[in-house]
Amino acid sequence: MSSLSRRSFSLAAAGALASPLAAQIPGQRPIRSPGVEVLNPGTRVPVSLIIDDSTCLVNMAHFGIPHFAEIFPDRYKQDWRSLPREIPDSFVRKFGEWCRDHGVKGKYSIVPYPACTGWVDRDIPGWSKRELDDSLRLVRDLLLPDWDIHPEMVSHTWVIDIKTGRPYPERTEHFVEIFRWTDGKSADQLAAYLAYALRILKNVGLPCEGITTPGGFASRVLPELAQATLQSCRDVFRAEIPHYFRHAFSDHRSVAPRVEYASGLDTSDPQCVVSIIACTSDWFGGWDGLVPCQLDKMITADSRGGRLPEVIRRGEPAILYCHWPGIYCNGSETGFHVFQETVRRMHAAHDNLRWMKLSEIARYWAAKELTTITHAPNATTVEFQAPFACPQFTVRVPVPPTAVPRFHHNGVSAPLREVASPLLLSSGAWTRDANAAIVCFDLPRGASRLEW
Repeated sequence: MSSLSRRSFSLAAAGALASPLAAQIPGQRPIRSPGVEVLNPGTRVPVSLIIDDSTCLVNMAHFGIPHFAEIFPDRYKQDWRSLPREIPDSFVRKFGEWCRDHGVKGKYSIVPYPACTGWVDRDIPGWSKRELDDSLRLVRDLLLPDWDIHPEMVSHTWVIDIKTGRPYPERTEHFVEIFRWTDGKSADQLAAYLAYALRILKNVGLPCEGITTPGGFASRVLPELAQATLQSCRDVFRAEIPHYFRHAFSDHRSVAPRVEYASGLDTSDPQCVVSIIACTSDWFGGWDGLVPCQLDKMITADSRGGRLPEVIRRGEPAILYCHWPGIYCNGSETGFHVFQETVRRMHAAHDNLRWMKLSEIARYWAAKELTTITHAPNATTVEFQAPFACPQFTVRVPVPPTAVPRFHHNGVSAPLREVASPLLLSSGAWTRDANAAIVCFDLPRGASRLEW
C-alpha cells in the first residue's frame, strides 16, 4: 500500500474514479449581463496546501495501519511498529513557523479521536493532559491564523457509534471510515456523524468551516456528502460558506472549485457548499511516510514543467495535497524539505501567486459564481447584488479610455486609486487594460456598484 495514496486506493476500490463529480448539483445561478468578467483575486492565482492525517501528537500511520490490516492484511504490510508513535509538537512548530514566514496557507486536519487512541477534548493515553493541552494551544496560536482546521471524520479508522462513543464491534470494511461504511447513508445520517466530529473540535476551541473526507469516505454518496457538509457546518459552527475536500485530480480535469446546492440567493439566508479540489496526488512521503517523494512531478528544477506550472498557467487554484506522516517522514523530515523546495521553485518562476486558506478560496468562488452582475451596453455603471461578502473581488469591465471608476455602496461614492499594472492591485485599486478597467474592491453583501 505504500505506492498508492489511500485516497486513490479507496476511490478505486469504491468504483468512484470514473465519474467523481457526478454528485455536483449547482443549484441557483444568477442571470448576468455579458461583458463583465470576474477574475482571480487581485489577478493572482490562488495556491494552497492541504494536509491530511494530522492531529495532536498521534502519528496516524503508526496507529492506523494495524486497524486497516485487520480488514486487508495483504494490502497493509508495513512494519508499523518501527514507525514513531508520535509526530512531536517541535516539528509542528518548525513547520508552522517556516510556513508563516513564507506566507504559506492551507488546511490542517485534526482527527478528533485519532485511531481510537483517545479524544482530543478529553485525554489521549500515552500523553499527559498537559502535553495534549499544549499541543492544542500550539494549533490555535500558530496554525489557526493561516490554516483552516478540519475534522477528518471521527477516528479515521473504526466507525464510531455516536450514541455510545465506542467503535462498533464488527471488523469488516463496512465499519471502517475510509472504506464502505458510508454506502447507502442518507444526508441526515452523514450530517449527524460529521456534526459529532465537529463538536469535538468546537469543545477545544478549533473553529471549522469545512471537513475533509478520509480515504474513500462517502465516495458512493457524493450528493449526500455535499448536503451533509452544508448542514453540519452550519449547525455546529454557523459557517456561512461550508466547504469540503473530497477530490484530488492530477490529470486533464479542471480543478476549479465547485459551488454546489446554492439556494436562497435573494433572501436573508443564502446557502451553498463548495467542493475544493486538489491538483496533485500525494507526491511527498505518502500517508505512511514510507513513499519516495516526487518533487519533479509537482514542479521541475527549471520551474517550467510539472503539474503546478500547468495549473497555474490555466489560472485555476494550484492546491497541493499531502499527508502529515509523509511530511514528517518518520523523523527524516524529507517531505518537509521537498515542500520547501517546491515553494522555492514556485516563487522563483511565478510572481502572480496568492496563498489562501481553503475557506478563502471557497468564499471567493461562491461570490464569483453567485453574485448578480448587471451592466447594460454603453451604461456608466455595473450593479452588484451579492449574497456573500468577499474581499479583493476583482472584475474586468469595459469602459471608455478616459473613464475613471468609483465604487458606490450605501449612498457613499468612494474614489479608487489607479495602479500601473494588474499585479499591483489590492482592495480599492484599479488599472487600465486596453478598452477596459480591472478593478479590485471588497465586495459587500447586498447591493453595490461601480460607476464612472
